[in-house]
Order: sequence, then C-alpha cells, then structure tokens
Amino acid sequence: MGLSYSGTSYCGWQSQPGGCGVQDHLERALGQFLGSAPPRTACAGRTDARVHALGQVVHFDSPLQREAQSWVRGVNAFLPRDMAVQWARTGLSPAFDARRSAFQRRYRYVLRHHPVRPALDEGRVGWTHRPLDLDRLRAAAQTLLGEHDFSAFRSSECQARSPVKTLHAIDIERHGDYVVFDLRANAFLHHMVRNIVGSLLAVGNGSKSLSWLADVLASRDRRLAAPTFMPDGLYFLGPDYPAEFGLPSPPDHIGLLF
Repeated sequence: MGLSYSGTSYCGWQSQPGGCGVQDHLERALGQFLGSAPPRTACAGRTDARVHALGQVVHFDSPLQREAQSWVRGVNAFLPRDMAVQWARTGLSPAFDARRSAFQRRYRYVLRHHPVRPALDEGRVGWTHRPLDLDRLRAAAQTLLGEHDFSAFRSSECQARSPVKTLHAIDIERHGDYVVFDLRANAFLHHMVRNIVGSLLAVGNGSKSLSWLADVLASRDRRLAAPTFMPDGLYFLGPDYPAEFGLPSPPDHIGLLF
C-alpha cells in the first residue's frame, strides 16, 4: 500500500504502547476492514513525530482476496481524516520488502522564510526569520553529495548498521516566502535530513562558513553540527523500487504549492 498522512497528531510511524503511532492506526483500520486480528505491517521508512509522508509504502500478508481499489476504499473508511491509503497492489513477489527492496528514498523539507511565524501553515512548514543566501545554501549542499560517513548528522538513537550513505542530490529552490529542499539518497539515518537542513541554514544565514560544513562532515562528530531542526516541514516523499515490482513512483508535489 501507498499511504499518505499528516504527522502533526502522531508520535511517528512506529507503534507505541499508547497507540499514538501511524502504524497503530493503520493496523487497527486493517483489522476492522478484515474483521479479524490486524496484520503486522512493515514500512519503507519510519518517520518521527510531526513528520509527514506523501508516499510511505507498507507491506503485509493477508489471506483476504480483494481488488486493489477495494483495499483502498475499505481501509480508508476506518482511518483518521489526516491519513489515507493512496494505492494498493496485491500478489507481489514474496521477495518484495517495503524497506529492503527500495534502492533510494526521497525527502522534502519546506521552510517558510519570513519575519513572521506561520499561522495557516503551522505544523506543515519549518520557519526561520534570519537572512538566507541561496547561493551559499546550494554551495554548502554540494559538500555533502556522494558517499560519506554521515555520523555528524546522525541521531544518537539511530539503529542503522552503518553511517555510510550515498546522498545523490540536494536541490534547493525558492517559491516566494518558501524555500524547498529536495534530498535523494540510497538511505537516510535517523534525523539525518533535519540535521542537514539545520546545518545548511547555519551556512546560509552567515553564522557558519562553507569550510565549516566540510569540517563537520569529516569530523563524524554529531556535537559539531547544528541542532536538529524542527520536524514540521519534513515530508517523506517515498521510496523508489526496481521496475519489476510495478509500483508507483513517489509523488513530486505537496498540496497546491509544492
């Protein structure tokens, strides 16, 4: 299944004892639709509290045989209003795994750059009021491209086996009062995108130099990078899979603006 959700009301993807995870709500809805014990789900990328997803991909096993569109409409009938199945596929190869079969993942961070904090966009965008130089942002981003040990941008709670990842692209564009960061990598560490965005902003607003970011990356020391930036503007666009699985590509836009 492809799932979209606003993360504002949830404590992240992963199931929690209090039932506040996106996974908890999805599995309850699946159980109600199936009329049986809910199946256990696995996702392509676990999101944190208040982080959104447009193309989260989830897999599970079920004995129920239904048309794909029946799964979409049926499960959505039991989901909260800020969560919805976008598509479903049945009969995939047993080799498919939502996380392990993905060869890359995409994230987008939407930042409101304005003297005044957001109101209608509250919970949906990050915010900074400090001056920003897009040329400095883009130059700094180039420092991070390629295969590196990203330990300096890794949460202490990260469970990844290796901090070495390949960052394929960071595209930065301005749209009026908004600055949009698009990141694509083979995989991401816990808090990696938010730590990168926070560090790029430190260079973009002039408080840190271009050489500082290169030194932070080389140091592999999380204490030297900028603080983890706010989660509100982060969107998991989704994973890319080999064409053999026939799954949709991640969405390339958010709402009406991006």
